[in-house]
Amino acid sequence: MSRDTAVWSVAEAKARFSEVIDRALKQGPQAITRNGRPAVVVISSEEWRRKTGRKGTLADFFAASPLPKSGLEIERPRGAAREVEL
Repeated sequence: MSRDTAVWSVAEAKARFSEVIDRALKQGPQAITRNGRPAVVVISSEEWRRKTGRKGTLADFFAASPLPKSGLEIERPRGAAREVEL
């Protein structure tokens, strides 16, 4: 957690849940502890989307890969296809 993240106990967060949400929206992540140990973090939905949103396509990822310029050569087996029992 960053230095600016507020830390709440479960009991405190439960009693002041609306405030926890307001602070998450205005000030950033709010950490909640259980038995003195980190348990969860409340963040705004905007921040969640920013952290988990897709950044580009799979094609973009492969196009940006350094492997084509690495000199790595991969050989494919030249045999018949494997038999698979279904």
